[in-house]
Amino acid sequence: MATVENKSSVTSQSGNYNEAEMGGDPESNENVKTQNEQKEENKQTDTNTNVTNKDNENSTKVSNYIQNIKISNSSNGLALIDKDNKLSLNKEAPLLTDSKTVVRFSPAWKQTLAASAAILMTFSSGLTSGYSAILLPQLKEPDSVIPWDESTASWIAAMAALPMAPGCLLSGWMMEKFGRRNSHYIVCAPLLIGWILIACANNLLLMLIGRFLTGLCVGLLGPLGPVYIGETSEPKFRGIFLAAVSLAIAVGILVAHLIGTFISWQWTAVICCLFPILSVILLSAVPESPTWLICRGEVEKGVKSYYWLRGYSEEAKAELQAVIDKRKQTDSEPVPTWREKIANLKSPELLKPLAIMIIFFITCQFSGVNAIAFYSIEIVEKAVGKGMDHYVAMLAIDVLRTVMSVVACVICKQYGRRPLCFISGIWTALSMIGLALFLYFTEGKPTDMSWLPLSCLMIYICAISIGLVPLPWMMCGEVFPTKVRGLGSGISSATTFLAFFVVVKTAPGMMSSLGEVVTFLFYGIVAFIGTVILYFILPETKGKSLQEIEDKFKGIKSNKV
Repeated sequence: MATVENKSSVTSQSGNYNEAEMGGDPESNENVKTQNEQKEENKQTDTNTNVTNKDNENSTKVSNYIQNIKISNSSNGLALIDKDNKLSLNKEAPLLTDSKTVVRFSPAWKQTLAASAAILMTFSSGLTSGYSAILLPQLKEPDSVIPWDESTASWIAAMAALPMAPGCLLSGWMMEKFGRRNSHYIVCAPLLIGWILIACANNLLLMLIGRFLTGLCVGLLGPLGPVYIGETSEPKFRGIFLAAVSLAIAVGILVAHLIGTFISWQWTAVICCLFPILSVILLSAVPESPTWLICRGEVEKGVKSYYWLRGYSEEAKAELQAVIDKRKQTDSEPVPTWREKIANLKSPELLKPLAIMIIFFITCQFSGVNAIAFYSIEIVEKAVGKGMDHYVAMLAIDVLRTVMSVVACVICKQYGRRPLCFISGIWTALSMIGLALFLYFTEGKPTDMSWLPLSCLMIYICAISIGLVPLPWMMCGEVFPTKVRGLGSGISSATTFLAFFVVVKTAPGMMSSLGEVVTFLFYGIVAFIGTVILYFILPETKGKSLQEIEDKFKGIKSNKV
């Protein structure tokens, strides 16, 4: 943990050093007494007096610093406490008066560490999503310990998606009740148990229970990770950190496919057990969300957490002051009744972003992204035919997905959310429609043009990975107001995982009953229609603070140009 050292201690040590140097040894002074000795002693006395005065001045500044960051939750709202323990309700009182500090680690590194804890947990979500693609082909083997048929395979794949929607709703309550970081701690336990059950499964029941637990944790982490990252990152880093959430999922899918290609599904599950343990270690090194602490009334802890993460820049102080002012305003308001709480759920700052995020998530899911991830080998076999090794094709798609997720992290920092959404949506639609047309004209007959449908799949992965996949998760941690952020992100994430389950459960049936042409055409049309709708309703959040985004949905004009 980085620490902040006050320079007054350095000044004090310097003063003591000068005093020792100039005081001299009394015995040697007796042997070298001169007429100027009295003048030297007087000079020494003046120097010591100056040093003492300087130390006292610095001590006063340290005291002011300490007192100014003592913030309590009073009956009248938040109040700064002065040295006489009297409440000072001056909103303009500076949080760091005359403080002089030396920071050992930059805020960027600390925010990266905090984001890494949530991102590593999300990586485990990617492992869950990619696991069925390597599990199902191995269960088809004659010596499989778990009997296989098409219905069993669809349930094993879909069982992970089934609890994701309830998990999101539970996550919204859990992160408000226990905090963002503590909720991550809680999720690690069932995630580890789930992977252990999968690794030890010798029958269908244990496998389904393990898949259910890991899927539940994916749902719990859905809104939790973006909210924690959004509240612990400053605007200039928030975009790249939130884009890294989708990168973590892509890397998790790749790692699951890569490991499962060379070793058994049991040992793949054993390796997956390591990541919840590593997550606990990372979480122990970062603080709780300062926004959550302040909203809970633990303002002193919130201020310490905020400065640990964000440093002492003027921009950071201004944003913290806005959060505290918001808390003061909330405290000064009367406690709402249940009827008023229900009425607040109809407020535009909740309903507008909620509607936008639901449309965004549904567009992403019904574009077929998780159908491709869960049934990679089967879809490549149907799209490409017998012309190439399906495992090689699957890994090529996974590598491309990972590379494009890295690209998304970079371009999300450089460009706005809106242009990325539109570019991604249009090319996603074109690639799926193109794949459907190829399959329609070839009528499933063998062809030496297997590179063409594979190219369509790769364009699809490139397009959807830079926009439709990362953007809704990024914005889920940005667009909702503080007091309902858990509820809003929970409902919107629950919607996407409900759509997730429907897509994963219906994809095999659609391809077998309706055919690949209709299935891929459906995914392409949904991507196109969703992109057109988002063109008219999606706001731009790049470079804006969370408070500015909230004010925009309330209809309050920001002073920031």
